[in-house]
Amino acid sequence: MRIVAVANQKGGVGKTTTAINLAAALAQKGHRTLVVDMDPQGNASTGLGADRSRWPSIYHVLLQEADLLAAIQIRGQLSVVPASPDLAALEVELAASPGRETRLRQALQKYQDWDFVFLDCPPSLGLLTINALVAAQRVLIPMQCEYFALEGLTQLLDSLRRVRVQLNPGLEVTALLRTMFDSRNRLAAEVSAELERHFPERLYRVLIPRNIRLAEAPSHGRPITEYDPHCSGAQAYGQLAIEFLEREQG
Repeated sequence: MRIVAVANQKGGVGKTTTAINLAAALAQKGHRTLVVDMDPQGNASTGLGADRSRWPSIYHVLLQEADLLAAIQIRGQLSVVPASPDLAALEVELAASPGRETRLRQALQKYQDWDFVFLDCPPSLGLLTINALVAAQRVLIPMQCEYFALEGLTQLLDSLRRVRVQLNPGLEVTALLRTMFDSRNRLAAEVSAELERHFPERLYRVLIPRNIRLAEAPSHGRPITEYDPHCSGAQAYGQLAIEFLEREQG
């Protein structure tokens, strides 16, 4: 079982879109895939049509009030553990709890039923993201090709190094993924070229384009592979799934 944290402390860079649609593309290829929504906003849950009113959620799993298996909502090869707005208070609730950074890892270790597990992280480096990074073997970093994204990347990589040293020595940065790419934007092309120079081994070749169908799909509770499998966004995530598997097998 490969556990991948989809993380970036910057918001609006396509983390949830990537977690949902890469997982869906892999499921379409026959891989048993699970998405765990670690964000109190619950966008991955909504985007996969999960029932957020149903008990339990990942919140109850992290509080150790429920088993992970009870929180899973199955939709064929692709399953989801939904988030709860109550996650926003989890850091306070677990403030005095020993081993609070390892709650998710403990929950996932009991089960090896999936080929891939994607942890959709909130846009911060608080307790929820730390739990994901401690549980994961890999980190996938979606980022837009803009100046501030480069600035934030340095900080994020430094934070990942600290987590690796202190909490999870096996954690690896799998790759960087360029999202919402607009080839007509000169700055985007310049930042993309800069990433290729500095991270040639870590950068996915595929570019995820700006695509209105990708933006529409979550409101219908469906990944892009179901909502519009022929659009450019679906094709890009299909290519990403192929490259992802190549890296995992290599």
